[in-house]
Amino acid sequence: MTDGKKTIALLGQPNSGKSTLFNALTGLKQHVGNWPGKTVEKKQGSFMRNGEEFIVTDLPGTYSLSANSDEEIVTRDYISSGAADVVCIMADSSQLERSLFMLSDYAGINVPCFLVLNLADVAKDQGKTIDVSGIRNKLKIPVVLMDATATKKYDDFFVCLEEAFNSKAKLDTSLLENRLESIDGYKELKAVIPDNLIPGCSPVWMAVKSIEGDKVVRAKIENSLKGESKTAYVDIISKFDRGALLTGECKFSFIDDLLKDSVTKTETNIKQTKLDRAITHKFWGKTVVVLLVIGGLLLSFIPAVPLMMLGSVFTAIAVPVRSALESANASPIITGIICDVIFQSLANTVKMLGFAFGITLVFGMFEESGIMARISYVFDNTMSKMGLQGKSVMPFLVSFGCTIGGATSSRVIDNWGQKVLTIALAWAVPCGAAWAIIPMLATNFFGWRAVLVIVAILLVMLVHIWITAKVFGGRLVKKEDRYGIIMELPPYHKPKWGALFRYVLGRTKDMFFRVIKVIIPVCLVFWILSYSAGSIEDSILYKVGTAIEPVTKLFGLNWQLFMAFVASSIGKEGAVGVLTALYSQSGTIYGAVNGTNAAVANSTQLLLSNISGPEALAFMFAITFNVPCVVALAATYQETHSAKWTGIITAYYTVGALIISCIVYHIGLLIM
Repeated sequence: MTDGKKTIALLGQPNSGKSTLFNALTGLKQHVGNWPGKTVEKKQGSFMRNGEEFIVTDLPGTYSLSANSDEEIVTRDYISSGAADVVCIMADSSQLERSLFMLSDYAGINVPCFLVLNLADVAKDQGKTIDVSGIRNKLKIPVVLMDATATKKYDDFFVCLEEAFNSKAKLDTSLLENRLESIDGYKELKAVIPDNLIPGCSPVWMAVKSIEGDKVVRAKIENSLKGESKTAYVDIISKFDRGALLTGECKFSFIDDLLKDSVTKTETNIKQTKLDRAITHKFWGKTVVVLLVIGGLLLSFIPAVPLMMLGSVFTAIAVPVRSALESANASPIITGIICDVIFQSLANTVKMLGFAFGITLVFGMFEESGIMARISYVFDNTMSKMGLQGKSVMPFLVSFGCTIGGATSSRVIDNWGQKVLTIALAWAVPCGAAWAIIPMLATNFFGWRAVLVIVAILLVMLVHIWITAKVFGGRLVKKEDRYGIIMELPPYHKPKWGALFRYVLGRTKDMFFRVIKVIIPVCLVFWILSYSAGSIEDSILYKVGTAIEPVTKLFGLNWQLFMAFVASSIGKEGAVGVLTALYSQSGTIYGAVNGTNAAVANSTQLLLSNISGPEALAFMFAITFNVPCVVALAATYQETHSAKWTGIITAYYTVGALIISCIVYHIGLLIM
């Protein structure tokens, strides 16, 4: 209990409904961060019930409580620390044989708990009848059958919650122990482990983890035991080879015993749907999935566009505000910071949030309905070659439209390392803004050969993704975590729109505050560097650019091209405008980035007369593979919750773009 507040921890496998329950309970009273010392997402919130405040922690979704990943370490350390008064264990009622494995792995932890059998509506549609009282009698803890998306039917949940707090019931391990005792050496091992050797964990739990070869548990026990007890312990555990298979069989037998006579199923004739036949087709399956994702991307614009248009409100407001400040003889610096930086940053952020809202809503619908599981299944083998899972294909495809959407759609990936690696690779995919200007530049400079430039960019993209996977893969995804998924495809079911909208709104609110903290400082720094009271030549960027031009020319970038390259990290669409402003000496660099400069006649001819073919080629590759934009950078930080890794990826792409530019430039000199 924290400061008189009751604390609840939500524990369960991915897709068990933890996030749905968490969002339903806490609403907008939640915050997201990182666990201390870990780059694992920490979600906490609160709610009021009968005048009492409850603190809820949504623990990372894991399949067990072993110490095989940061998520599992965070989860079990939090539980054993006693920080939670009660642990709510979530299970999917439609797949109890699989989803109750977490319950079996929890057995032996001395923290009061209760069991929530979620997705009751899906189980009912499958013809399943679940005897809650039968399961309750075997486990000796409160059990409730519910649908977490039906927020108006939470009465049984709250009754179960109150009972769990009042009774402080702990999971009965006798049913599991009946199975564990068949393992040769289990009884002797349990006998040498004293109570409370590891806080919150019983000898039963510690013995099971010891048999499974859990290095953390074994080390703690060996360091705590003395004399003959330590010798006996070491001797017993040395006899177990692949002990996880032995305990796994016992756990699944425990689940079978638990469900026996408690779950009945009416025989139903389940036929494979046309969509499943298309998605899992040997030849056309991947094509169907790609079309589904592209369709989802297009569909996301329906809710996104109205919200994105709200961003124009801030741009419109900036006009009268600028006039008022100028009339009041305010400093041009103050006027620029307020109108060009703050209002423009708010406009860009709202536009991004509109797109992120649409992406999160549509692909959240995919996940809730069961489509996402099928996408993961079809592409899992392909993605696993890069240390990723099948879900990673979606951010790649979405990034062809917008890298922001690619970063946002990575939220469905439950492993943090795989999520960061996915985003790092997705940055190599040229976004819609790049495709809006690269074909135009290529055509202007190279005519019909523009097709060859586009093909070359796509080939470099594939090589870039492969190299990036090699560079970051080993650090982000350990070799032992690189394995294919074994999954039971969930049945299709209609998403509960109320719960989905609550989740999306909460995510969007949290994203706004995180993103704005990144965008405003970055844009402010760029504005200061590009600010000039008169001529562009007075700006810091001009002076720095001309000073380092001897170096940047090695990459095929004169100082104007290099300044446009730097500006492309704010927004690729502004790169051509920056070049026009620099060569015509009209407007401002920052105004060119945001499209507020007046148009310059014959801008194409201006560029053709000042930029050579090899330089144009180098510039196009440089901005294509540069940092996508400052908003994508902010979205990456929002999803990874890691300033360190966001900075590493940003530096990597900046340097990588210059290296690619250098190679392309010198090839261009040879062939042109």
